[in-house]
Amino acid sequence: MIRIFNHYIHRTAIKGMLFDLAWVILVALVVVSLQADRLSQAISLAGTHVMSFAACLFVINSASGLYEPVPAGTVGRSLARALFVLALALPLAYAIFGLLPAGFANREVVQLSMMAGVAALILRRAYVAHSTVSPAGRSRILIFGAGPAAEAVGQTLQASDPNAQIVGYIAGPNEKESTVPPAALLNSAGTLRQTARALGVDEIVVALTERRSGSMPMRELLDCKAAGVKVHDLNTHFEKTLGQIRLDYVSASWLIFGDGFNQGNWRTGVKRVFDIVCATVLCLISMPVILFTALCIKLESKGPVLYRQQRVGLNGEPFSIAKFRSMRNDAEGDGKPRWAAANDDRITRVGHIIRRLRIDELPQLLNVLRGDMSLVGPRPERPFFVDKLTLDVPFYALRHSVKPGVTGWAQVRYHYGATVEDSQAKLQYDLYYVKNHTLFLDLVVLFETVGVVLTGKGAR
Repeated sequence: MIRIFNHYIHRTAIKGMLFDLAWVILVALVVVSLQADRLSQAISLAGTHVMSFAACLFVINSASGLYEPVPAGTVGRSLARALFVLALALPLAYAIFGLLPAGFANREVVQLSMMAGVAALILRRAYVAHSTVSPAGRSRILIFGAGPAAEAVGQTLQASDPNAQIVGYIAGPNEKESTVPPAALLNSAGTLRQTARALGVDEIVVALTERRSGSMPMRELLDCKAAGVKVHDLNTHFEKTLGQIRLDYVSASWLIFGDGFNQGNWRTGVKRVFDIVCATVLCLISMPVILFTALCIKLESKGPVLYRQQRVGLNGEPFSIAKFRSMRNDAEGDGKPRWAAANDDRITRVGHIIRRLRIDELPQLLNVLRGDMSLVGPRPERPFFVDKLTLDVPFYALRHSVKPGVTGWAQVRYHYGATVEDSQAKLQYDLYYVKNHTLFLDLVVLFETVGVVLTGKGAR
């Protein structure tokens, strides 16, 4: 994993992005230069088209999840993603390179060649996602611990990182019971550094369930780090591997003395300018959709087009949120707040469509322009649920240290939540965002939001 502006990205994803970018530029320049007298002329005539298409393809691939690590047994899903990207990229290539200057004698040849090159690239991306990782590309990981925490680390690595190879587990001095497979336990005769060197370990994850005095061999771990072996604690492992802060293992001291939570004036100002510019552009682009949706809601059922509701925002301050009404006007006629559930009979026919496509969220752009919300941040919740969740879920109030968002890291990483357990699971992603948020992470979330909207994932 590589940390870029506080956000962890897998090495293979970065390599894939760079390869795709280089491939598109190379193919385009070769094909275009064959239609021009010289390469410099090709660049001057088609350079803008090439870079525009490369940028569009990057956004499409990122939003569709083609660069994400693929767990075993998801060949069908990867193929569906590839076909979806092809359905968008091929017409886009044809359209962009159809705008080449009239000086190109065989503009159709360029269009068809680029479509063929892009098709080959995307099909290769789907294949590479499921091809066997070479031993040289694997990261050899030793887990120090043998209890439930170590077991959770092992399961996480096996499920989310095909490039990780667990070489084994070493039980801590005070761990009396082991929950990991007995065959995976290592009998370490020498020091931890000697064991790591003998096994060719690249990284050690300290996952001790018991952390009393004497459990943590600090000197040995320091020797390993000095020898070039990466050493991570349990919380950092989950943060970089899953993009979340696990509530079952995190401590207040780790949050306090670790890095992150940089909420300076500069960052706040940049984020605000970004929100205003993007919200204004989105409002203008989506205006036809907004007007058509308002008309459909008005024709289907009685009641207001917009639904206003109190939500909790920055520093726990309440504000009024605006959404397109997707439920009957008497959805909470008894006065009792309730989360939306799967197949909720309160949702109208138009409501089902706009909720699946996230169109019901568009009026929140007005909240962004007004300053109540940001484009990216934790989902704003109702005061009734906030009071309950603050009592039931540790660290829940931390999510109110930033502005709530129209979309967010938790929204693109976890399905729609309708229980306390779901809220607790989503909070783990919200804490990661609050701790590590930057403009770069906001862009990552916006890219993934495009994929969520196009696929309707997690909608209710």
